[in-house]
Amino acid sequence: MARTTDLSRPIIEALYTEALVLADEVRAVFSAGTRPVEPADPLSGEGAMIRLALSTEGLKTTTRMMHVLAWLLNQRAFFSGELSASQVRRHGTLPPDRDSDEQALARLEPETRALIEDTVLLHRRIARLDEAWRQDFAVQSPARAFQQRIGRELG
Repeated sequence: MARTTDLSRPIIEALYTEALVLADEVRAVFSAGTRPVEPADPLSGEGAMIRLALSTEGLKTTTRMMHVLAWLLNQRAFFSGELSASQVRRHGTLPPDRDSDEQALARLEPETRALIEDTVLLHRRIARLDEAWRQDFAVQSPARAFQQRIGRELG
């Protein structure tokens, strides 16, 4: 398999489509809320904690997706000639992610937790691409670095 040495329009477009679908799922889940909590008393301690968890994790998740989409939109603008490489390098950095609160996650439904994890994984993929692009894809694979080290030691 050929090693990617740069970002390309097809890579960005595929990621953009994936991010849009995921962002729509996030919007649907966090605008709908979560299932009712027993007992039905909305002021119960556990019910309030679930609503708080849903609110805080929802904010982190939507912010994460907006950062990913903004980064992808900057890349699309670059490929369309609307932004220069220096503009993207200067202003298009993907912000770092914020970790979820494990106690808050534990209160959410498994499907919601899985959706949050999907957004975290997408952010990590984009962060790796952003870092590699900023380094002009100069980072070698660990296997290649190991092969070169063996070659130096044996040669």
